[in-house]
Parts: sequence; structure tokens; C-alpha cells
Amino acid sequence: MRRTAAVLAVLAAGAVVLAALNSGTRHGHLDPRSADPTGSRAVAELLKERGVTTRVVTTAREAADATGPRTTLLVTDPDRLGAGQRSAIRSAIDLSGGRTVLLAPGDHSLSDLSPGVRTEGDAGSDDLDPRCTLPAATSAGRAGTGGDLRYTTTLPGATACYPSGGHPTLLVLPTGTTGGDTVLLGSETILLNESLAEQGNASLALQLLGSRPDLVWYLPSLADSDPGTGPGEQDKSLLELIPAGWSWALLQLFLAAALAALWRARRLGPLVTEKLPVAIRASEATEGRARLYRKAGARDRAATVLRAATRERLAALVGVPPTRAHEPAALVPAVSARLTGEPRDMAALLFGTTPSDDAALVALADHLDALEREVRTS
Repeated sequence: MRRTAAVLAVLAAGAVVLAALNSGTRHGHLDPRSADPTGSRAVAELLKERGVTTRVVTTAREAADATGPRTTLLVTDPDRLGAGQRSAIRSAIDLSGGRTVLLAPGDHSLSDLSPGVRTEGDAGSDDLDPRCTLPAATSAGRAGTGGDLRYTTTLPGATACYPSGGHPTLLVLPTGTTGGDTVLLGSETILLNESLAEQGNASLALQLLGSRPDLVWYLPSLADSDPGTGPGEQDKSLLELIPAGWSWALLQLFLAAALAALWRARRLGPLVTEKLPVAIRASEATEGRARLYRKAGARDRAATVLRAATRERLAALVGVPPTRAHEPAALVPAVSARLTGEPRDMAALLFGTTPSDDAALVALADHLDALEREVRTS
């Protein structure tokens, strides 16, 4: 029974630790806080090293309010936005004077966010050559901008890069405000953790998102969507709609239920005190506890008890307050000042590691006794 309870306790502790370790990394697709293969934490960390501050927002109002001449606004899923949200983002594009990056926008969102641009179907190849004069593209070279949408436009001043079948997968359009521009990127590949190190993906991503000191990473929420307008929403199953991490929560609930069942299965009742038939001498109790320590191989516990008791007695001898008796910075210098002869490593003796065998434990006890006698007679 005890072994079963111990195994279940270890499993529960492991599940809690794993859940805690994963709680800070599993955020979602294209999330700059996520270390998953489809997250974007890698590019966010590289931008941070270059002095670019990344802020995550989940509503169009927050995104629009955060834009400005020193800001790059990344919209990760433009087609999810409702009409009101698209209007807010379009106003920010026209007035901010900064850069706006629209990630794989389709015709559903292009009509409002970038009039005059339309899609031309999917690109046939994943990795494409820049074939343009845009500095960010020419320095990055071949990159994974294909495999998704291509665009076409007749707007003046547009820079078309990474063409596939004669149509670009990357468009840079100047906005009405001086210094501002809008970048249409047909594929999300260059921002994903799993593909950032391929080709010139990292270089292109850093240059597109790092041209300003502040980056607003807009992850549209369900509240920003028009009912039924999101691409493929009607095809999602029930399991796809459940948030990430539900399996860990289910495992923790199962383990908690199992532990609760074991706890309630056997009621031991309150402790009962009884008078001992004989008085046991303190030395016998000490020897009995020592035998228990030896039988259990608990050298770590025995060494801890020996050191703690010695530290408390030494603290009283050298004038260290009892509350600081177990602080190396307070006790070691005070003890060392009372000793003569060659310098010794008091920190290792009073706060060291667990003895490797019984002989080392006995030697530790002898050294502690010798140290206490020397301090008393100094």
C-alpha cells in the first residue's frame, strides 16, 4: 500500500513539474512566447538581442493604439478580423507612419486592409529567390516565402519580391503617411521556430520586423472575428477547438482523483498517546536513532543533524545571533576568527556535502567535535 502511494505521489509530482515547465512555452501558433515548432519565440529572442521590444496584443483596438512612426505592427491572421477590426487596422496603417506587416492576407481582408491588391493563388515552390531591389530581400537571399499565397497589384510605388510563376509572394507598398509602408507576406514560414534557420529566413524576418525599435505582435482573438468568416472555422472538430494543454490538465485531474481515493480509502484516526512503561535514557534513544539512520543509509540526514547542532552551539560561543547560525556569511568568518594555526575550510566542514560512506560520516563527526572544543578553549 505504501509503495503504491509513493509511486503515485512521484507520478503526480512529475506531472506537476512537467506542466509547470511547459506552461511558459506552450502558447500557440505564431505566438512569440511559444517554443513549439510552430511558435515564433526564436525570432522574438533574436529581435530582443537587437534592441527591438516585442509586445503581444490580442485586440484590434490595442494594436491600433500601440502603432506609431517607431512601431512595426505584425498582423498574424488578417482574414480572421471582422469589419470593425479591419477598419481600425486600416486607420492605423494610414496614420501611424510606421510599418505594418500582414501575414498571408487573403482577398477577404485585402479589400479593406490593402485595396488594389488581390491574390493570385498558391505559390508552387517553398523557397524562392528575391529578384527585386528591396535591400532586406537582396541581403537575405533565397527564403521560404512560397508555398502559400501570391499577389498582384497595379499600385504605383509597389516593390514586388520573391516571385513564383510571375507573381510576387512579398509586396512592399508605401502608405499615405511619409515613412510608412505595408508589407504583404504570403507565407508564415520565415517566422516559425522550425524553419527560421533555413535559407535566408532569419535574415528576412529580422529585417522586415526589426526596422523599428518597437514591434506590436497582434494575435487576433475570437472576439475580433466575424461569425463564420474565418477560413476553415466550420471544418474544425471539437478536439481542435479545445485549448492547447488540455491533456496535461486531464492527467493532473486523474492523478489528483487517484490520490484522493487513496487518502480516503484508509482512515487511521487521530494519534493516541500512551504512557511508556519504562523511562528510556537519552543515550539509548540516541543510539536507537543512529541505528535507524544506519539501517536506512541516511548519511545525508545524519550529517545534516550533526552540522546543524554544531552550528547552533558555535553561534552561541562566537556571538552570532541564533537566527543567523545557519548562514555561512555570518557564521564562518566569526568561527575562523577564533581559530589559530593554518587556515581551514570552515564552509566545507559546516555547510559541506553529504559524506560518501560511513567512515567519512564518522570522520565528519570527529572534525566537528574537534572544532567545537578548539573554539571553546580559544
